Amino acid sequence: MTPSPTRRELTLRGLILGALITIVFTASNVYLGLRIGLTFASSIPAAVISMAVLRMLGGGSILENNMVQSQASAAGTLSCVFATFPGLVMAGYWQNFPFWQTAGLSLAGGILGVLFTIPLRRALVTESSLPYPEGVAAAEILRAGAEKGHSQGLRALIGGGIIATLFSFASAGLRLLADTLTLTASAGAAVFQFSGGLSLALVGAGYLVGLAGGLAMLLGCILAWGMGVPWLTAHLPNPQHLAPAAFAHDVWLHKVRFIGAGAIAVASLWTLVELMPPVLRGLRAMFAGRGQTLVPDAERDMSGRSMGLLLLLSAAMLAGLFAYFLAPVAVGFWPVVAAAVLFCIVFGFIMAAACGYMAGIVGSSSSPISGIIIIGAVLSALMILALEALGLAPTSMMAEGQKLATAFTILVLSAITATVAISNDNLQDLKTGQLVGASPWKQEVALIVGCVVGAAVIPPVLNLLYQAYGFAGTMPRPGMDPTHALSAPQPALIAMIANGIFTHSLDWSMLSIGMVLGAVLVGVDQLLRRRHMALPPLGVAVGLYLPASVSITLAFGAILGWGLKHHTKTRRAQTAQDAPASNAAIGTMLASGFIVGESLTGVALAVLSGALGQDDALSIAQYVPQSLPPVLGVAAFGAACWWFARKTLQAEALGR
Repeated sequence: MTPSPTRRELTLRGLILGALITIVFTASNVYLGLRIGLTFASSIPAAVISMAVLRMLGGGSILENNMVQSQASAAGTLSCVFATFPGLVMAGYWQNFPFWQTAGLSLAGGILGVLFTIPLRRALVTESSLPYPEGVAAAEILRAGAEKGHSQGLRALIGGGIIATLFSFASAGLRLLADTLTLTASAGAAVFQFSGGLSLALVGAGYLVGLAGGLAMLLGCILAWGMGVPWLTAHLPNPQHLAPAAFAHDVWLHKVRFIGAGAIAVASLWTLVELMPPVLRGLRAMFAGRGQTLVPDAERDMSGRSMGLLLLLSAAMLAGLFAYFLAPVAVGFWPVVAAAVLFCIVFGFIMAAACGYMAGIVGSSSSPISGIIIIGAVLSALMILALEALGLAPTSMMAEGQKLATAFTILVLSAITATVAISNDNLQDLKTGQLVGASPWKQEVALIVGCVVGAAVIPPVLNLLYQAYGFAGTMPRPGMDPTHALSAPQPALIAMIANGIFTHSLDWSMLSIGMVLGAVLVGVDQLLRRRHMALPPLGVAVGLYLPASVSITLAFGAILGWGLKHHTKTRRAQTAQDAPASNAAIGTMLASGFIVGESLTGVALAVLSGALGQDDALSIAQYVPQSLPPVLGVAAFGAACWWFARKTLQAEALGR
C-alpha cells in the first residue's frame, strides 16, 4: 500500500472530533444493548462523518480520517459493558452506577484489550489472509471519500437517522404507534407465542448481521417459542395461575433461556478449539520474526516500554478497584484480588485472541462475545469457589445468600468484557489502517483515547437509562411502567448464572439440555460446511435467549438486506459493471442511521423521563382508540422499510 502523500494523521482536531463521535455512538450503543442485547459497529458511520467534517474544516487526509474512525470505534466496543454492569443493580448490590468504579473498570479493561491486540497484529493482520470484512469495507469507504469527495454516505446516514427518530418518537414518546405485535395461541395446555418488534433499529441491525446470522437467530427463536415453550408449558405446573401469555413468558425467562445459555457455552468453546491452532501458529511466527527490521511507519507498534507501563497501570487500576469494592465488607481479601487480576489478564488474552481471529473471519458484529461472557461468568464464579475451598476467600463473601460473591463475579466479568470487546474490534481497525497506509502505533494511541472518552460516558448514560426506564424486574422507583423497562437480557442472565452457582440453585438441567443442543448444532454446522453451507451454532443459541420480538425482526432485516443485495448483484451482472464503493455502502449507511436515530431518541426520551420523573410524559395514547396504535405502527413500519429499500436500490441504479 502506497502511503498517503500527506502524513497529517494523529492530530488534535482529529482527537476532538473522534471524542465527539465517540460520545454520541457510545450513548447509542449502551441504549441499544440494554434494549435488545446487541450493538452496532461504528467504524463505517464514523468514517463517513469524519470525512464530511474534516472536508469542511479543510486539509483532511485519508490517514486523519482513519484515526478518527479508529478512535470512535471504541463506541461500538467499550459500550459492550452494558452486558455486565447492570447485573450489579439486578443482583441488588448497587442502587446506581458509581462513576469512578464503572469508568475505571471500563478503562482498565479497554486498555488491556488494546495491549493484547498489539502482539497479535502481525500474526492475525499483517501476515494473515483473514478477510476482515468490516475493516476492508471501512478502508474502501475511506478511499472512495478521498477520491470522490462527495458526501452521499453522510446524507444516507442522516436520512436514515431522521426517519428512525420520527418513528421512535411517535412510538416510544407519543405512544401513538405500537412497538410490538404479539400473537398467543393455546393447544390444550401448550402455549405458543410469537412477537414481532416494530423497530427500525432492529431492521438495521438485521441488515448488518446478514442472512446467515439472521436465519440462525430465527431458527433459535422457533426452537424456543415453537418447541421449548409449548412443551414446557404443557408439562410444568402453573401455581400462580398466570394468564397463558404471562405463563409462556415466565417459562421462557426461567427455563428456555438457560437452554440458550448452555448452547452458547458449547458453541463458544468449539469456536475456541477451532481457533487455537492457527492462533498459536501465528504467535510462533510473530516471535520468530521479532528480530526483523520493522518499517518505521507502516509496521511500528507502541514501544515495549510503553506497553509495559500501560499493562502495569491497568493491573494496578484493577487491583485498586477490586480492593475498594471488597474493603468495606471483607477482611483478608488480597488473595481474591490478586487472583481476579491474574484471571483478567490471562483469560482476557486468550479470549482476545479467539475473538480477534473470529472477527477476522466473520466481522466484529458476529464474533462470539456473548458466549465468551457466559463462559467467563462460570469460570469467575468457580475461581471464587476454589479460593473459598482453599481458605483464601473472606467468609463474608459467602454470607447473606452469596450476594457479595455474585456481585464480585459480575465486577470481574465487567473488566473482561471491556478487554474482549476492544480486542475484537481493534484488529478490524488495524486491518483498515494497513490497507490505507496508517501507522499502527498511532492507531493504538487513538483507540486508547477512545477508551478514555467512552469510559467517561458510560456511567452517566447507564444511570440516566436506569432512572428513566428501569431494567426488567428491577425498577428504581415505585409506580413505573414495567412494560417499558429495558430488557437487559445479558445482565439478567449473567446475574442469574452467578447467583445460581453460589447458591447451588442453578437449573443445571436446562443448561445441560442446552449443552447437548449446542453439540448437535456444532455437528450440523460441520456437516453443512462439507456442502459449502453453514448454520452458525452461536447464532441459533443467541436466538434462543433473546426475546422473540428481537429475533424475528432481526431476521426480517437480514432477509430484506439479502433481497436488496441479491437484486443489486443481479443488475450488476446484467450490465457487467460495478457500482462505486460509496454507492454499494448506501444500504449500510441507511441501516446505521436507523440504529443511531432510534438509539439517540431513546437516550433523549430517557433524559426527559428522568427530569420529569415519569416515563410517559409525552404519551397521547389515552386520546386515541386502543385499536389504532397497532394499525398505525404496522403502516408506518412498512412505509419506512419501503423507503429504505427504495433508497438502497436508487443508489445502486445511480452507481451504474
